[in-house]
Amino acid sequence: MIMLQGVRLLDPQSRTDDIRDILLAEGKIIRVGEDLWLDASLIARAKGEVLEVFDCAGLCAAPGFVDGHVHFRDPGQTHKEDILSGARAAAAGGFTSVVCMANTTPPIDSEARIVENIRKGRTTGIRVYSASTISQGMQGEALVDMKLMKESGAVAFTDDGRPLNNEALIREAMQKARRLKLPLSFHEEDPRFVKEPGVNSGPAAERLGLTGADRQAEIVMVERDCRLARETGAAIVIQHISAKESVELVRRAKQSGVRVYAEATPHHFSLTDDAVSLYGTNAKMNPPLRGEEDRMAIIQGLADGTIDMIATDHAPHAKVEKDRPFTEAPSGIIGLETAFALGCMNLVEPGYLTLLQLVQRMSTDAAKLYQLDAGMIKEDHPADLTIFDPAQSWAYLVPESKSTNSPWLGKTLRGKVLLTICAGRVVYEDERLFAGRKLPVGSKKKTL
Repeated sequence: MIMLQGVRLLDPQSRTDDIRDILLAEGKIIRVGEDLWLDASLIARAKGEVLEVFDCAGLCAAPGFVDGHVHFRDPGQTHKEDILSGARAAAAGGFTSVVCMANTTPPIDSEARIVENIRKGRTTGIRVYSASTISQGMQGEALVDMKLMKESGAVAFTDDGRPLNNEALIREAMQKARRLKLPLSFHEEDPRFVKEPGVNSGPAAERLGLTGADRQAEIVMVERDCRLARETGAAIVIQHISAKESVELVRRAKQSGVRVYAEATPHHFSLTDDAVSLYGTNAKMNPPLRGEEDRMAIIQGLADGTIDMIATDHAPHAKVEKDRPFTEAPSGIIGLETAFALGCMNLVEPGYLTLLQLVQRMSTDAAKLYQLDAGMIKEDHPADLTIFDPAQSWAYLVPESKSTNSPWLGKTLRGKVLLTICAGRVVYEDERLFAGRKLPVGSKKKTL
C-alpha cells in the first residue's frame, strides 16, 4: 500500500489543481483527500499490509501519461527497440500506457501478431496496447479483417509510415471502423509532393542541395480525410500534424461536427526546419519540421483544443543508420523520455498552456479517444500516476531506449519525471532526485 502525501494533484477530468494525499492499494486508487494519514494507517492494518509513505511536498501528481503513437520495432527490428526496452523508456518519461504502431516487420495485420504483441506487453510493467494495420501487408490494396483485429485487442487502425492513396479503400475502412467504434489514424503525406522525405521544401532543403517534402503533401491528404470522415461519420486521427494549413483544416472540420482528432509531437512544437542544420539526421522526420509560423500554429492548436493529443512518434533507429548521408538515413527520433520536459519548456513556461492543460494533452484526451481506463485520478480506478517536478533541471545523457537518435541527447532540460506508478507498482524512480522522500514505516505525517 502506498500513500503519496501532500502532492499537488493535477487531474484534468475533475479539473482539480490542489494539494491532496493519494492512497493506493491492490492496483487501484482507494482514497483521495486531505490528511489521510490516520485513515491510511487504519486501512493498512485492517488489510495486514505495510504502508509506504512518500513525502511529495513540492511535487505534482498527474494521471499516468498516455502516448497514442510509439514504435517499439517488435517484431523484426529489435536491435533498435523491443517492447521491453520501449516500455522502460516510456516509464522513465512518465507514460503508463502506450499504443504501438503496426508498421513492424512483418506488420501487425493478423490475429496471431497482435495477440503476441499484447502478450509481450503484459510483461513490461506498463500498459502496452497495439494498433492494427488498415490494409493487409500495408499494401493499401485490401483491408484487414477489422472486426477480428478489434476482437484480438486492437485499439485503433493505422498504416502509419505509409500514406493510403486508395480513396475507395479509405471510405470502406471508415465505414467499418465507425461500426466497430474504433478510430482510424492517418499518416498524411501524398508522395506526389515529396521529392526527398524528412526535410521541409525551402531553404532548409536547399542548404542540403535537395527539393524536400512540400507542405502540400500533408495539406491535400488532411483535406481529403476530413471530407471522407464528414461523409462517413468515422472518427479519424491526423497523425503528427506539421503544417499551419493542416491545423486550420482540422479546426474548421471540428467546428462543423466532423469527428477528427489530431496529434502533435514534441519535436514539431519545439523545433523548426532550421534544426536540420544543427542536428543533421537527428532532425530528419516524416512529416518534416517546418517553419516558425507552423510551429506556432501547432502550439495554438494545442492551446485551443484543435489538436487533442501530444504523441511522441517515438521512432528508434540504430546509430549506424542515422550516421548515413541525409538522403539515406531513416526518418524519426526517440521521444518518450523528453516529451514532458519539452512540454514544460516550450508550452508551459512561455505561457501557452497551463500545467493542467499539458497533462490533459499528454494523458486524458488520448485515454478518451482510445477508450482506455486511464487519464484520471479517481477512486476505484487504476493506480496509474506520474509524479514530477516541472521546474527540475536534468541532463539527458543515457536513454533507457536502445537507441540514441535524439537532438536533445546531452542537453540540459527542465521538467523531470521522478516517479511512475502503474497498477499501484513503482515502475520508474529517479533514485537520485527522489532520494529521501520515502518516510520510515510507521512515521507520523510530516507538517507540510
